[in-house]
Amino acid sequence: MTSPFSRMGARTRAAGLPADRLPPGQYIPRGWPVLHYGRVPVVPLEEWDLRVFGATADGGEQRWTWQQAGALPRVDVEADFHCVTKFSVLGNTWRGISGDELLRAVPPAAGADHVMVWAEYGYSSNMTVADFAAGLLATHRNGESLTPEHGAPLRLVVPHLYAWKGPKWVRGVEYLTADRRGFWEERGYHNRADPWLEQRYSYQESPGDGPA
Repeated sequence: MTSPFSRMGARTRAAGLPADRLPPGQYIPRGWPVLHYGRVPVVPLEEWDLRVFGATADGGEQRWTWQQAGALPRVDVEADFHCVTKFSVLGNTWRGISGDELLRAVPPAAGADHVMVWAEYGYSSNMTVADFAAGLLATHRNGESLTPEHGAPLRLVVPHLYAWKGPKWVRGVEYLTADRRGFWEERGYHNRADPWLEQRYSYQESPGDGPA
């Protein structure tokens, strides 16, 4: 396991930023720290696929190879990146497949209101369909391909939530008709993860913030 603080780098001041730019409790590091649980996976692209399954509108499953996924429309999104360990990387340009595009390609069933995003090693992260629609399955940042340490070939970025909600090494999206806690949510992290409300830990949850 990589320590959450092993590659933080020195902190820098946020002087001069508008009050609505940096969430409470956050700081700006030098560079983009590398944080993750476990080893960096090595999956040849010819063996890689992306699945959408669960409560889909037609009850079926969609699968894309890496080559097929490359044909999906791409968008660019300007968005900051907020980690629950309190660093924020500002002014990123992300490129990838929008969550909204994936939902159009494989519509969820009428009763599906949450998704579970699955990644290598069985890592998972839950969120509402609306949160996923506002996210991006990123392949590039600032014009450069993501490195394996930062989630290549595909990582989810959900700019309005803490970054643990955006798994590295994404391999699947499961549509859910009832919310279910993901990997870190089962281990004490907040189910909603709004950085502006500092929703870091499950003991801060209010009724209705998540499943029992």
